[in-house]
Amino acid sequence: MIYVVGAGIAGQEGFCQRVLQLVAEADVLYGPPNLLALFARLPARQVALSADSDLTALLEEAEGNQVVLTAGDPLFFGLGRELLRNLPREELEFVPNVSSVQFAFARIKQPWDDALFVSAEGRSMTHLVDRIVANDKVAVLTDARHTPAAIAAELLRRGRDGYTVYLCENLGTAEERVEQTSVAQLPQLVAAPLNVLIFIKCYDSEIDDSLPTLGIPDSSFMTVKKQITPEEVRVVVLAKLRLRQDMVLWDIGAGSGSVSIEADALLPFGRIFAVERNSDSLRFLRQNLNNFHSRNVRLVEGEAPACLEDLPDPDRVFIGGSGGNLWELLEVIDERLSASGRVVLTASTLDTLVAATDFFENNGYVIEVVTLNIARTSSETDYKMFEALNPVYVVVALKESASATLA
Repeated sequence: MIYVVGAGIAGQEGFCQRVLQLVAEADVLYGPPNLLALFARLPARQVALSADSDLTALLEEAEGNQVVLTAGDPLFFGLGRELLRNLPREELEFVPNVSSVQFAFARIKQPWDDALFVSAEGRSMTHLVDRIVANDKVAVLTDARHTPAAIAAELLRRGRDGYTVYLCENLGTAEERVEQTSVAQLPQLVAAPLNVLIFIKCYDSEIDDSLPTLGIPDSSFMTVKKQITPEEVRVVVLAKLRLRQDMVLWDIGAGSGSVSIEADALLPFGRIFAVERNSDSLRFLRQNLNNFHSRNVRLVEGEAPACLEDLPDPDRVFIGGSGGNLWELLEVIDERLSASGRVVLTASTLDTLVAATDFFENNGYVIEVVTLNIARTSSETDYKMFEALNPVYVVVALKESASATLA
């Protein structure tokens, strides 16, 4: 057997009696120099491991009792995964210890059973921050490239600063430091290389948690000169999109982000890309995403369709604005849209309506057009008067397949 044992935060005192017995009986002992030093007086041959060591090859070549020392839990972002991939699992036995993440949560006195754990190693910054914003409580094992300051900078760029942050450094050592801070202040802190970064989302009373997932009042969104898909239209759009839990949605001309934010509650395992080019709209869009704690919405800055190239192919597309490039945009969507995918488009002019329906008819889509005439009562007069909004045309286009139907 090859025994892979975890060291606790407190050094040798963190090992249980069984581990100490396994180490005492070992013929070969592997581990980083600081852990090997704990057992310097034992007769076992010691093999110091570094980042470049091929542990699998060393284990295959050696004979006798072999014990591998590692930090915390070998199967929690540790070398256990590599060993299971390369060696017969019946030859391996794992003896875990307290991990640095467990210890960090104990230090900040917070439960950790509801947290997401992410290792920065091997991930892009975009993917890493996507995981953070999609969850209420996240522990991040950082690396030399994804430093606390770099992660905070990306969160701030997206306007996602609604977190209490704990920077937990050099845990269990004389240099241990646990600092409670914010996303905005995090870049100003000089972090040690060995750290765990914990994000806990802050909720406030500005956004009412009792709001429905469909039909959030327009007044709840920050927007440019009331440039927003009205509440009633938004409900119809979301109904016509026929969203399922794990779909990819493109929201093109996202404006205030109202459609993306409401769709976020309907796509718990999906991905939403809010595409916007206007600088004023982008400012409000970031604030709305932060205020509503949206989880699966990624902001895409740029002009469509040029900025769509690197996005995953969509299952659903909503077009709230095309920036005058409607035909070119629809050509790209037609090429990328999944089989039996849906496009929902809102138009306030007959020109846009005719252009959209012409394109979809010429390309074999099943089409439905709904006209919405909405009037609301006004609270600013002594009489119950209705104020009519401009008519909105909702175009629903289903990519034709053998079973295509809008029902």
